[in-house]
Amino acid sequence: MVSSIARTNGRISDGSINEESEGMKTGIGSSSAINLIPLPATSLFGTDGIRGKVGELLSAPLAVQIGFWAGIVLCTHTPQSGPIILGQDSRNSSDMLAMALSAGLTAAGIEVWYLGLCPTPCVAYLVSITDAIGGVMISASHNPPEDNGIKLFGANGTKLSPGLQAEIEAGLRGNISYTSGVNNWGRHYSRTELVGHYGEALQEPLQPAVNLRGMKIVLDLAWGAAVGLAPAVFTQMGAEVICLHNEADGNRINVNCGSTHMDILQGAVKENNADMGFAFDGDADRVLAVDNTGRQVNGDYILYLWGRHLQQKQQLPDNLIISTVMANLGFEKTWQQLGGKLVRTAVGDQYVQAEMLRTGGMLGGEQSGHILCRHYGITGDGLLTALHIATVVKEAGVSLGEMVDQSFQTYPQLLRNVRVTDRERRLGWQDCQPVQSAIAQAEAAMGDSGRILVRASGTEPVIRVMVEAANAELANYWTNELVTQVQKHIA
Repeated sequence: MVSSIARTNGRISDGSINEESEGMKTGIGSSSAINLIPLPATSLFGTDGIRGKVGELLSAPLAVQIGFWAGIVLCTHTPQSGPIILGQDSRNSSDMLAMALSAGLTAAGIEVWYLGLCPTPCVAYLVSITDAIGGVMISASHNPPEDNGIKLFGANGTKLSPGLQAEIEAGLRGNISYTSGVNNWGRHYSRTELVGHYGEALQEPLQPAVNLRGMKIVLDLAWGAAVGLAPAVFTQMGAEVICLHNEADGNRINVNCGSTHMDILQGAVKENNADMGFAFDGDADRVLAVDNTGRQVNGDYILYLWGRHLQQKQQLPDNLIISTVMANLGFEKTWQQLGGKLVRTAVGDQYVQAEMLRTGGMLGGEQSGHILCRHYGITGDGLLTALHIATVVKEAGVSLGEMVDQSFQTYPQLLRNVRVTDRERRLGWQDCQPVQSAIAQAEAAMGDSGRILVRASGTEPVIRVMVEAANAELANYWTNELVTQVQKHIA
């Protein structure tokens, strides 16, 4: 029962622990150990934790240090004692990073609850309902198999604040010292049984009033973190489920599948005459949909359809949706015509979440499929979003394709990625005068009929160029022009 792991005044143990090992007493926090690890001059933390190619930026020694300093910082800023919950996706490097992080955490005197393979939002949820002082997820989300990442959560289950990230990085760089706590070591416990509680919590708000009986749904699981959980949850909700890429495979995670490559899912939905399909990324914190005609349904449409549903039930305060600078103008204008308000943030679900908390917004997310609904969860959650969109369609009594047709028309929007492997040049792209001049020229030429967004990705070694315009010809012309300038002067 979930109640067996609910928050109490003390540490938690429900008697189901089946594996444990002692942590190590080490000099891991000493400045001499830190200085052995070369770090880039730019910030380690991007828009979603620390991410990079394993063996280059990410290594076992660095992961040990991250675990240690994360433990020290989280203990310092959390009044109660408690464990840190650790999960991972299916990448081949995730086991190594998990053990290294656990070594660092236990060296900081922290008790580690290890979940094994699970979605990122599972870690966030379990942190929020237990005595945990934080959480760590090992995943590079939608990135290719050779990449990996470390995502950190605070005691309330939300992404770690920039301030606490900065403290951890200061520790990694040898810029702060620490005082040993009461415990000289922590312990590592296998708690894989807790993943099932997350699956139950996804269904609880919907059952028994709602079920998905009579619906045929295709799931593309991207060889990733949701391969076991997603099919079980949708089947328990009554749907007929067809699965693609549904084994944990570190060699193939996200490769030509999942939310970044949706062709196979689109074909499977049409071939099986399914009601809809959902494509997850490697850690299942985001999802994109396919309607019954095989058409892609991105995060803008998901936000609109879910927002309209909540609006009709008077469950959307101020008719407010929080999205990012990537949200399509067609979505924004149509939502405003319904009496709604759209507030934009920088790209990254942590910025969306922060604005939701600041404004009291209950629904927000990104075009890429990170969707947050505070009625039901505390972080971006692909499984939760997919279940609720399927429910919205079931209750509407019409197909997902019809609902999309009746929503809004998008402005032509092109997004191109320019690979820039040099980290310093990529993050300092704004200092490139020729590129800035080209952006200014494009903005002057389009005026109010378009938008331009150029930014360095916080998760991949690319500069993203987005152009949105009243017609496709304008969008195509200025996208090509700006990409050429970035390739010439930065890449």
